[in-house]
Amino acid sequence: MENQNFICGKNAVLELLKNSGRNINKIIISKGLNRDYKIDEILNLAKQNSVLFQFVPKEKFQQYKEYKHQGILAFVAPVEYVELEDFLKKKSKNEYKRVIILDGVEDAHNLGAIIRTALCAGFDAVIISQRRSVLCSATVEKTSAGAINYIDIIKVNSLVNVVETLKKSDFWVIAAEAGGKDNYFEVDYTGMNFAIIMGAEHSGVSRTLIKQADFLVKIPMFNEFNSLNVSNAASILMYEATRQIMQKSNLNI
Repeated sequence: MENQNFICGKNAVLELLKNSGRNINKIIISKGLNRDYKIDEILNLAKQNSVLFQFVPKEKFQQYKEYKHQGILAFVAPVEYVELEDFLKKKSKNEYKRVIILDGVEDAHNLGAIIRTALCAGFDAVIISQRRSVLCSATVEKTSAGAINYIDIIKVNSLVNVVETLKKSDFWVIAAEAGGKDNYFEVDYTGMNFAIIMGAEHSGVSRTLIKQADFLVKIPMFNEFNSLNVSNAASILMYEATRQIMQKSNLNI
């Protein structure tokens, strides 16, 4: 049985996993479900494909009682995620690659808005973590106005490992932090591959990622109200980078 947000039933989930499972956000399995060879195969394939799975109370399935779920659901993304390794191998439409990394952004509307801006600003990819973050859904697709289908979305297990990989691939890393050393417009974004890290609205970028960053930038705030919506803040940084790149290359769209 299929729905735009999930696929349910042992056979359907198993077939989805056999076809790489890249677009699966998470699998939930009812606690106490009788284990058979299909469930075992699903769990093994989930592990092989780094798909998150959880055993949940059977009450969780009450909201899906109209479906023949057999005690198992796979929540799916409306698009297929791209592997970081494949992204790095691809040639960029720009002279240098530019990506935005989201650390702990949990609101689907914020993710959709950031994806939309990233595409419009000429970024190559949006990187999200499969833990502590919202993943791609029908709501994200709608909020992005369909932009989700035209930009690479990379889902990863560890942002720390991603940043290490990017730095080894000649990327400079810029983290947005309220206590950053430089104003966001004081950094030169031209002539380099770069990744901008945006954190959750309440907790910001994690300390581990801040330590990995080459630049810590802030958006100057007036008065004592010093918080912007993360999608607004991301838009400011992305378009500053785009402005500099266009100005330096005399590009006029």
